[in-house]
Amino acid sequence: LGRCFAPPGKLLEALQAELPFAMTNAQQHAINEITADQAAPKRMLRMLQGDVGSGKTLVALAAMLTVAETGAQAALLAPTEVLARQHHASLSALLRPLQLDVGLLLGQGRTSTATDHGAQSDQNNTPQSRKDTLAAMADGTISLVVGTHALLSDTAIFHDLGLAVIDEQHRFGVRQRILLGEKGRNVDLMVMTATPIPRSLAMTAYGDLDHSRLDEKPVGRLPIDTRAISKDRINE
Repeated sequence: LGRCFAPPGKLLEALQAELPFAMTNAQQHAINEITADQAAPKRMLRMLQGDVGSGKTLVALAAMLTVAETGAQAALLAPTEVLARQHHASLSALLRPLQLDVGLLLGQGRTSTATDHGAQSDQNNTPQSRKDTLAAMADGTISLVVGTHALLSDTAIFHDLGLAVIDEQHRFGVRQRILLGEKGRNVDLMVMTATPIPRSLAMTAYGDLDHSRLDEKPVGRLPIDTRAISKDRINE
């Protein structure tokens, strides 16, 4: 069994109204699939697949806002500090018109809030700011949080985690993905990937993992250029 997250959708409407671009049809279709999952009494287990630049982060934010509007919390887990910071900066920029904050929890006492950027962010990467973020997660002051493996630690306690989003899910072990989902009650799970591993593909075909695909790029995005470079050019 799962939890029903079926708010009026005012936060999602407000987000869409403030976007400086139009979402693709694929993004809108994925959001519709995900919100239908969230409104159902069955726990959501869904993989969101799309190339780099296809807009997976915006779809994930829509799901996170649906949960946050009900008073629950949503967390986005990234495999590296660099990627966690990128997600935090992107979400903070999108949510600034909505006056919503996003927490950032990193390892080794490195953390900041949604209002910390650049040098100010570095100044706030202190044990005290980490303590504040953990406290806000525990008492529910923060509804949305982005983090690295620090989200999986015993000290990371949520007031009411309703949705766990895992980016680049192939870079986490099975147990690590389960750990985040165990930090709440019947937590919905969404994994994002550009390159699904065979185990994930098998789960979409034979298991309980549903599949949404972003098969078009937003207008203006440059095409992905992938090349193989010989090892004798490594010094370049």
